[in-house]
Amino acid sequence: MDHVIQLDLGRLTVRELNNYLHHELPNVGHVSNVPGSSGHIGNVPHVEILNPNGMHSIAVGLDAPSEIDIRGHAGYFIAGMNKQAHITVHGNVGWSVAENIMSGTVRVKGCASECAGASGHGGLLVIEGDASSRCGISMKGCDIVVGGSVGHMSAFMAQAGTLVVCGDAGPNLGDSLYEATIYVAGKIHSFGADAQEEPMTAADVARVADLLTKSGITRDPKLFKRVASKRSLYHWHSDAGQEY
Repeated sequence: MDHVIQLDLGRLTVRELNNYLHHELPNVGHVSNVPGSSGHIGNVPHVEILNPNGMHSIAVGLDAPSEIDIRGHAGYFIAGMNKQAHITVHGNVGWSVAENIMSGTVRVKGCASECAGASGHGGLLVIEGDASSRCGISMKGCDIVVGGSVGHMSAFMAQAGTLVVCGDAGPNLGDSLYEATIYVAGKIHSFGADAQEEPMTAADVARVADLLTKSGITRDPKLFKRVASKRSLYHWHSDAGQEY
């Protein structure tokens, strides 16, 4: 059984931590002389980050297969631009968790503040609790599963990808939506411009079931509603008025 590398933010700066994760971790076999660490690893590095204490920009820009556990609450821009890594936050996070995620997975065991998964191109973001406003803003191909509810303007200008909300959705859901698809199990306060509810198909149920399985969240996929774009804002019309 592989040992876990422990990196303690009570002893390291965030810059030192990220420098190690970027430049040393991808090539390490047996670890020695790692500042603030203990243990060694096998083929897939497994790192525990201790004492995050709400610090910002932890584990950003990773680009190697690895398992990262952040043991506590964290601040803004956690796990941004992630590629390949599987990152779990054992607590709550601030704004823009997994911003611009490219691949891999980011899991938040608690709740997330605004703009979770913003501009994500690929990979999977799982928030087991609630997410605040603008969850999935401008997403470009990632998948987001929220175990609780989301706030206002979620999936604003979402261009591609899937947002699954197991709870309720706040006002103006999917405002200016492009080709992303939203699935909501609970109540929808209101739709944003150009978003509408559409019939669930067998393919939709299968898609939701697959994402729920990947996220480890148990919910009946048949209970979800599908939200997609009307496509009426794709072309400018002079009589559209303030809808733009």
